[in-house]
Amino acid sequence: MVPSKGSGNLSRLKFWKVMKVFKIELRFSGCILPRITVGSFTKEEKESDQYDADFLTKLSVVLCPLVIGGAIYSLVYMPHKSWYSWTLESLVNGVYAFGFLFMLPQLFVNYKLKSVAHLPWKAFMYKAFNTFIDDIFSFIITMPTSHRLACFRDDVVFVVYLYQRWLYPVDKARVNEYGQSGEDEKEKTD
Repeated sequence: MVPSKGSGNLSRLKFWKVMKVFKIELRFSGCILPRITVGSFTKEEKESDQYDADFLTKLSVVLCPLVIGGAIYSLVYMPHKSWYSWTLESLVNGVYAFGFLFMLPQLFVNYKLKSVAHLPWKAFMYKAFNTFIDDIFSFIITMPTSHRLACFRDDVVFVVYLYQRWLYPVDKARVNEYGQSGEDEKEKTD
């Protein structure tokens, strides 16, 4: 298989993302081998991660029994062609449920921090377009009901994101990942 023209850029982007997430820095200081440093998290990042972990734990305590109960209910009350069919359907429903579980901590972090500044506008708009396209295809294409429900579950989360974006004003003094703040932009225009 021949790599496409832009595959090198994609690899560099993935590498850059890993470097950002793990806060890895490569420093070349006169020698052949680079000096690798792994950064530490700030107090705010640790606090956000703690909220995320707490909420994920609480939600999983509720969601795991629901997924298991749904699988048992399906086994007892719904017809299936085989054990394989029941297993596959139960696993798919679990994937949909845990997909929902992994979307919700962001809402909880927004609520706890009373801010949506850590959700960049571009990422938010990407989620909006993705949700809109999923909804269109869920009406056009024939698909299982559970997948349609998963599309509408994304809508519920998106509406809550919209509400939080309206409810919590953006802190102009907060510095973004590029070291710039909204107040810096305001001073440049004055």
